[in-house]
Amino acid sequence: MRPGLGSTLKIALGAGIVLACALMALLAPWLAPFDPYDQDLMLRLRPPVWEDRGDWRHPLGTDNYGRDLLSRLIYGSRLSILVGCAAMAVSFVLGSALGMWAGYRGGRSEQVIMRLADAHLAFPEILLAVVVVAALGGSALNLIVVLGVSGWMVFARVAYSQTRSLRERPYVEAARAFGAGDGIIVWQHIWPQLVPVLTVLATLQVARMILQETALSFLGLGVPAPAATWGNILAEGRDRLLVAPWIANLAGIAIILLVWGINMLGNGLRERLDPKAQPIG
Repeated sequence: MRPGLGSTLKIALGAGIVLACALMALLAPWLAPFDPYDQDLMLRLRPPVWEDRGDWRHPLGTDNYGRDLLSRLIYGSRLSILVGCAAMAVSFVLGSALGMWAGYRGGRSEQVIMRLADAHLAFPEILLAVVVVAALGGSALNLIVVLGVSGWMVFARVAYSQTRSLRERPYVEAARAFGAGDGIIVWQHIWPQLVPVLTVLATLQVARMILQETALSFLGLGVPAPAATWGNILAEGRDRLLVAPWIANLAGIAIILLVWGINMLGNGLRERLDPKAQPIG
């Protein structure tokens, strides 16, 4: 296999899966055959079409309230992807800004920010998120804020280490000697060097945020039911795993497929930008 071909295949495959899921989320009102909240107890726990008693009207079956599972999975992608991307964006902005500031300014700012990041890393992120969400209540906004704030230190440490190594480069010293301000130096000479590595990290962080949102929803701490999220569907399927295993199985497959696609895309980008890098995961 030619150098770079493996990364190209990973990027193409990962991007294809991510794009398909994103389009499904955007076009949910037109793709879903039913309203995801319509209930019909006469149709409760109908199996998918490949099992006995299944029919093509509900190809993936129904849940305990007779709601169409295909429609709920399609609509569930919207909240799961929205929370994952928005939480990553909060982490990206907060962590990158603090990391660059600490790496460029040094001194007391560096000590305070990086010691805060180290202290934050001492606590498991999911445990911290569980405690905060349990106190504030479950909602999409609370999930975005909590997950975003709980993940800032990942970006901060990368931005800090890269900025610290770049601030003494000759072209940065030359810009400083010609009277360029700190803002100009950071924006024109340091930030462009950080974009590739932070882009790869952001891609991988989306997958992690989606998994954390799913875990919180599974524990009953996410967007309250009956909201259609993949975590909520997984939790509903857990209670009926013996009589209706397809509910949890299909939700799990959707989560695994999207996270795998995002990780594949992130690894492909990482290998393309740094051929010596080892795959992640």
